[in-house]
Amino acid sequence: MSINPVNGSPPGAEGIGNIAGNLKPSGEDKTGGSFEVLLDETIGKVASLQKETEKAIAEIGNGGGDIVETMVAMQKADLSFQVMIEVRNKLVTAYEEIMRMQV
Repeated sequence: MSINPVNGSPPGAEGIGNIAGNLKPSGEDKTGGSFEVLLDETIGKVASLQKETEKAIAEIGNGGGDIVETMVAMQKADLSFQVMIEVRNKLVTAYEEIMRMQV
């Protein structure tokens, strides 16, 4: 019996926890951008999900639109916002820990 190494994510788990599309562990994207650029893009994607949700809610209010698509859009926006908040919390915690380090 041999043990195969786990490569990638399990089937059906593509994109879980990856709100920015293709995040790179090094903090660099394909164009050589910085962490700041990656963070700006991620925040922009979260904001666009929220705008799509607002549009879908407005369509429901006007008597059109699909309630299921609206609920899915709301859940996507909520989940992406929660992930963004957790990332911010982790960054703040890391910053505070670095500030407590003695030099």
